[in-house]
Amino acid sequence: MPRIVGVDVPNNKQAWIALTYIHGIGRYRAQLILDEAGVDGTVKAGKMTEEEVTKIAQIITRDYPVEGQLRRQVSQDIVRLKDIACYRGIRHRRGMPVRGQMTQSNARTRKGKKKTVAGKKGVKEMR
Repeated sequence: MPRIVGVDVPNNKQAWIALTYIHGIGRYRAQLILDEAGVDGTVKAGKMTEEEVTKIAQIITRDYPVEGQLRRQVSQDIVRLKDIACYRGIRHRRGMPVRGQMTQSNARTRKGKKKTVAGKKGVKEMR
C-alpha cells in the first residue's frame, strides 16, 4: 500500500482513483498531478515504482494544501466568518444550512434530530 503525504492509498485501485483518497484531491486534480508526474493514471497504485510515488508526493506537497493543512485552513475560515458575524457565519453558529437551502421542512442533517414543541391551545379548550 503506497503511502502518499501521510495517507495509505489502496493497492488495487487505479492511480487516479487512489489519489482521491487524499483529502483535498478530487478527480480533476488527481489527473493533473499524474500528468505532471508523467505517470499513467490507469496503472494500479500498488504497481507504481518508488520514484513515481515520491514524484507524486513532491508535486502534492509543493502545489496543493491537503489533509491537516487543508482542514485547518477551512476551520480557520469558518471561525473568521463567525467572528465578523456575516450571514454565513451566523448560519454556522446556529447550526443551520449555510448555502441557501430551505429549512421549513428539510435540513434535518444540519439541524439535528427533530425537537417537538407543544402545540398552541385552541380557544375551545380554554373554556
